[in-house]
Amino acid sequence: MKTFFGTYKKELALVTGVLLLLIFFFINPLHLEFKAKLVLAIAVMMVSWWVLDAMPLPVVALVPVVLFPLLGITPLKEVTKSYADSVVFLFMGGFFIGIAIEKWKLHKRIALGIINFTGTNGNKIILGFILSTGFLSLWLSNTATTMMMFPIAMSVIHVVGKQENAGANMKNFSLVLMLSIAYASNFALGTIIGTPPNVAYASYVQEKFNFSIGFTHWMIVFMPLTIILLFMLYWIMVKWLYPNGIKQSKEGKAFIQSEIRSLGKISLPEKRVMVVFLLTVCCWIFKDLLNRLQHWVELDDTIIAMAGALSLFMIPAGNKTNKRERLLEWEDTTKMAWGILILFGGGIALAKALEDVKLMDQLGSFIASYATGNVFLMILIVTGISVFLSEVMSNVAQVIVMAPVITSVAVALHMDPLLLGIPMTLGASCASMLPMGTPPNAIVFASGHIQIKDMIKSGLVLNIVCIILISLFCWLLQPMIMKLM
Repeated sequence: MKTFFGTYKKELALVTGVLLLLIFFFINPLHLEFKAKLVLAIAVMMVSWWVLDAMPLPVVALVPVVLFPLLGITPLKEVTKSYADSVVFLFMGGFFIGIAIEKWKLHKRIALGIINFTGTNGNKIILGFILSTGFLSLWLSNTATTMMMFPIAMSVIHVVGKQENAGANMKNFSLVLMLSIAYASNFALGTIIGTPPNVAYASYVQEKFNFSIGFTHWMIVFMPLTIILLFMLYWIMVKWLYPNGIKQSKEGKAFIQSEIRSLGKISLPEKRVMVVFLLTVCCWIFKDLLNRLQHWVELDDTIIAMAGALSLFMIPAGNKTNKRERLLEWEDTTKMAWGILILFGGGIALAKALEDVKLMDQLGSFIASYATGNVFLMILIVTGISVFLSEVMSNVAQVIVMAPVITSVAVALHMDPLLLGIPMTLGASCASMLPMGTPPNAIVFASGHIQIKDMIKSGLVLNIVCIILISLFCWLLQPMIMKLM
């Protein structure tokens, strides 16, 4: 029986999605009108295919391009506009900058420098990885950051494992180092571009309310949250759950320093990529101030990201062996996560269709009729549902599907939509219990140093910590800085 389900897993997932579509369309458990139940049925099928991994996520995201026009839900030209939404280009610009940083090994220099600074005993190595991974993930995708840090961590585990250290627990060290990379990437919530769900929700708010969530405002509220989460991650994993007992390591120190020496002096291409990166970040941070100081151009996060990306294709690398080479060549974009861009487009198309048939307004009103008027309790419930739901569902798809529902609940309760929407969004990035919760979780799980029971154990504790801290920050601090209503 196990062999059968293993062999035909994807076929069974596809059939399950189609069956759910038929159930929601013909049985119509929510008693919806024809067009609304049709959209809901397609949404249920797509979500089930995402959850069950029936097809690659970006492939499922292309379903609206076929079904929406054929079934008269949305004209083809309107559907395809979603795949060229500004958020798609915001992520594209970020991906290009990330590729350039990786190409010239700037990320490795930053990471090794931080680790060299923090020290080489077991606890300090882990702290160094947490800080460097968290910092990089604030500006790059959490998946890309994890992939960058992964080989460095594997090398450190190999070197530290060779030394003799009385009372050392290499199993705990390896486990925590791997998990910390994934979790630190996920917990980098301090910038809008830090995780894909943040960008997805910001795009929804812009589309729904014509309101732009400021890059600086987001940082003021959630950068402190990120710092607290990273240090809580360190304390929980190292001091409580999995102490490693590894003292100062001369071999580990030697390895880090040899890696730094092998990089040599910072090269001209690295310097130029660093300048582009820092200018882009500064423009993101001071965008509102720059717009107030001048009225010739209206800067936007997407414009800034694409301007930074385009400049990489124009600026010469200064590479002595190839003087014609630019900081980024088109061949380098083979590493681009094109699929995530399609996934965003498909999610936006689905959310827009759900919004057009007023389905989420009805569902939100229904939920609101059973909701409590206690603001903190509502935030806590929404955050908790979001964190645990994200364990089995794509966090981007989750935010895109849930954002209209949560907005409707907030409106029905006469609350600021951001007060429920942002904690829902932040919670979607913090899944820590299962490998499929986020791509970083899956990457480190493949290292062979993690058992599923250990991930569930540590993930459950971290999920609870994230739910409490996110709820408190959104309840106490967010209304003072970010308000929609």
